[in-house]
Amino acid sequence: MNIGTKLYYILKSMRPKQWTKNSFVFAGLIFSKSFFNFELIVRSVYAFLLFSLVSGSVYLINDVIDRKKDMLHPRKCKRPVASGKLKPVEALLSAGIILAISLIIAYALDFKLFLVLAGYAIMVSVYSLILKNVIILDVIIIAMGFVLRTIGGAVVIDVEISPWLIECTTLLALFLALNKRKSELLVMSDDASKHRKILNQYTPELIDQMLGVVTSTTVITYSLYTFNAGKSYYMMFTIPFVLYGIFRYQYLVATTDLGGSPELALLKDKPLMIDIILWAVTSFIIVYFFY
Repeated sequence: MNIGTKLYYILKSMRPKQWTKNSFVFAGLIFSKSFFNFELIVRSVYAFLLFSLVSGSVYLINDVIDRKKDMLHPRKCKRPVASGKLKPVEALLSAGIILAISLIIAYALDFKLFLVLAGYAIMVSVYSLILKNVIILDVIIIAMGFVLRTIGGAVVIDVEISPWLIECTTLLALFLALNKRKSELLVMSDDASKHRKILNQYTPELIDQMLGVVTSTTVITYSLYTFNAGKSYYMMFTIPFVLYGIFRYQYLVATTDLGGSPELALLKDKPLMIDIILWAVTSFIIVYFFY
């Protein structure tokens, strides 16, 4: 196997499609009305790329840890490590190099960003090794990953971190994480616990109860944010987009296998994609012209 093919499998294992999650780093840029500042845009892009590289290196490590379980999954069995196309030692070596380079660049760019990235890398590594098998705490750690992305995007451009932004990010991330667990239970059925040990402790009824709390709290918190976070009430016009997006995603979880991968749902489901674009455009116009 030539080097080009090997690099392709390394990149594939880093899951570029999931890098859309790192777009949370741009939240601070947009809501601080800094989107027209070229220097800050560049710094935010650097933060996005660094989070993508760090998360990609952790995916490589996670694939090595879960390779035997991934072999039982109808889709994950095709991953390079699980399928044998990429050796575990090659994946771990690549992850170590990528992680080290990413942290060095982050340190040179901004010390606070370096601390956030280092904390993120440590947290998700501990999650992969231990915490992913601790019920409830597993989805909270996933949510914290999104929060750290948001914080990283704010510190790199040196803007104040809004508590509303953190709260909305936390609840939305919990919503996605719980739906991911629910989707895994539905897709894997009787083999769910063999694929992911923690699924043996979850039940659809428990997840539905937790989702009932998180979903309603997410909508209420976002609605309160639209009335209290800025100088204009016009943000309330974005509430219908949030409602539709939440309900559409729940529909996808119940009727398809896209719920297990939010990034795939975003890329493949046109109604959800259009809804998010409309929310983003509307929010941008309100923030920049009506605040």
